Amino acid sequence: MLLPRSRPTPAPPQKASCRLWATMGKLQSKLRHSTYKYSRPDGIIEERTQTNAFQEYSPAHVDTVSVVAALNSDLCVSGGKDKVSCVHKSDQFFSASRDRTVMMWDLHGSVQPRQHFSGHAMVVTGVAVSPDSSQLCTGSRDNSLLLWDVGTGQCVERAAVSRNLVTHLCWVPREPYVLQTSEDKTIRLWDSRGLQVAHQFPTKQHIQTYCEASEDGHMCISCSSGFGGEGCEATLWDLRQTRNRIREYKGHFQTVASCVFLPRALALMPVVATSSHDCRVKIWNRDTGACLSTLSLDGSGPLTSLAVGDTRSLLCASFSRGIHLLRVDHGPGLELREVAAF
Repeated sequence: MLLPRSRPTPAPPQKASCRLWATMGKLQSKLRHSTYKYSRPDGIIEERTQTNAFQEYSPAHVDTVSVVAALNSDLCVSGGKDKVSCVHKSDQFFSASRDRTVMMWDLHGSVQPRQHFSGHAMVVTGVAVSPDSSQLCTGSRDNSLLLWDVGTGQCVERAAVSRNLVTHLCWVPREPYVLQTSEDKTIRLWDSRGLQVAHQFPTKQHIQTYCEASEDGHMCISCSSGFGGEGCEATLWDLRQTRNRIREYKGHFQTVASCVFLPRALALMPVVATSSHDCRVKIWNRDTGACLSTLSLDGSGPLTSLAVGDTRSLLCASFSRGIHLLRVDHGPGLELREVAAF
């Protein structure tokens, strides 16, 4: 679990552990075939194969990449099971791990963690930082959430719910609320002022693996585990007064591991993206639920994490082939293609 704290003007990297994906490793150009689905204006779905010049760099990790987060349009940070972080010229970010701790790192200073947060009894599986970067909320498989003062490293609030095995946390922009998904199949909205449950959404049929809030704080999206098309969906929820389920996005065949809202500038319409253990990334019309594009990354193993890179790109982490750089092209419809991997 990795979470950037802020995005200042880039400065030179400090150590060899810092990688810049645009120049990393030995560049290999090759032809790569990608398959995507295109929704025609008349409603007919076409499957197309596109051959592109593809850039493949030396792998940033030697094992599964479990999470990737964009720091800005040029830089990202990633974490993997090989215990190596790929960090690109940022100020501070947080990492959580199986050693039950959370670290805050400052790449412009010491190579050692700037702050250390220790208080969970089991693996830390969720990290969310407040909009003003003053507070940190962490969640664990020990059924608890802890609220920390970032400056002092002290735990200021603690809450626990029976069987609440946390899978992901997300702070709602411009609000004192934290979203949380759990293995008990629920999504909870926590009020950080006292760390109490403000709302619990209707229980789903499968484990909820991930959640994200929209930039305006009006909606959130969560995704579900599943197999053979059972479960395997993303769900859009209302965070305002009604707090009802708005829409579901169904079409994956295995666990959906990540879901993100895409910038309006990227698609010229409200869209969301999902990545799944079925090796597919999908872009959906947020309002209608229609699948606009599907990219198959066969041979990559389960896809674990998505992050918005810039107004035209996505980053996707995978089990077998590291990190994929995906590009969204505008033609008659949206075309999602892979342009690089590292």
